[in-house]
Formats: sequence, C-alpha cells, structure tokens
Amino acid sequence: MKYLLVILCFFGQILTLFAQEDERLFSDAIRNNFSKFKQQSNKAFKSGDFERGQFLFDSLVQNQLVGSKFNDFTLKRVSERKLKMSKVKKPIFLITYAAWCVPGKGEIGALNKLAKEYSKDIEFIVIVWGRKKEVKKFSKKFSGKIEICYAHKNYKNDNKIVENMKETLGFPTCYMLDSNLQVVDIKRGAASVPFKTPNKKALEMNYSVFKERIVQLNAKEMLATF
Repeated sequence: MKYLLVILCFFGQILTLFAQEDERLFSDAIRNNFSKFKQQSNKAFKSGDFERGQFLFDSLVQNQLVGSKFNDFTLKRVSERKLKMSKVKKPIFLITYAAWCVPGKGEIGALNKLAKEYSKDIEFIVIVWGRKKEVKKFSKKFSGKIEICYAHKNYKNDNKIVENMKETLGFPTCYMLDSNLQVVDIKRGAASVPFKTPNKKALEMNYSVFKERIVQLNAKEMLATF
C-alpha cells in the first residue's frame, strides 16, 4: 500500500508538470515569439509585400498565440469600477482602439448591433488606448451593453497591458477568448470598407466580419462543453 501511494504521488506530480507546461500564458508566448515576427514583418512591409506581412501575422497567431492562456488583467472601466477578466464567466469578444484614432466607417454601429444580439452569451469589451478623459468622450459612441475600458502606459498597473497588447499586435485588434480565457483567435482590423461606401453598407460589411468571428468563438465554446 505504501509503494502504491508513492507511485500515485509520483504520477500526480508528472501530470501537474505537464498541465503547467501546456498552459502557456499569452504574455509568455508574445515575449518568446514577437521579436522574430517583428523582424520578418518589418522586412516584408518595407519591400511592399503586404501579403507576406499578413501571412506572418496569421502564422504567429495560429502557431504561437492560439491556445495560450490570456493574462488575467484588471482593466479600468470608464464607469470607475474595475473589471478583472477572470471574473467574466462567459466567452469574451475584445477589441482595441485608440482615443486619437477614428474607427472605420460602420465599425461602432456593427459592434453595438452585435452586442445587443449576443450580450447574453458573450462579454463585449473595448479597450481604448488613451487617458481617461479622452476615452470617456470616445465611449459615448458605444452601446451600454459593451464594457468600455482604457489603458495608458503612464497609469499605474497598465504597463503590462500596453506592453503585451498595444505595443505588439497594435490596434484595432480583435481578441476572441473562451470562458477560461484561452485564446481562440486574434484578428487585426475589421472590414475593408472603401472610402465612398454608404454608411448603411459599411455597417453591414463590418457586421458580417465581426459576426463571423463571434460564430467562431461560439463554436469553440460549444465544443469545449462536450
């Protein structure tokens, strides 16, 4: 009996080690892989090879970031309360913007429409890079069903958020996270809307792009429950 307990304890420790190795943090995955991606990406864009640049980004996401555990950041809401990401018990659709950069035509309208339709099952979060005063003004464009948060490198405790998200993958960037904060996918930008596109059509185009991502997030969450 004594030897059996020792063996069980040994295998328990091995399984724990494997579990720890498998749970890669998003920030670790970024730190270990971003430098190489940046060098190759800069080279591609300097030569005008935008297709190669997009391929490199997609490869980084699919091969290194998908499946990693997103950091349990504590976000500052414009409503004064803070939002700890692990407290959200449903999938998260998170998109980043900047207070000084106007979103593309139809993007905010599409997000507001989707939040109205899916907020029961999905948490919609917007992180705006900027100071609170700027972001508060920016936030008025969004639906009350979307959590509007902000981060700035000069604000206490925001350095890691800015460093791991804004200063690596840029903005606007969309992060799809399951209910356990595991990265399902990451996409840059929204719909490619020509300048003269009517507002209604622009909204429809962005709605279609964002909804496709939400469907992907929902499908992953459903698979995880089986």
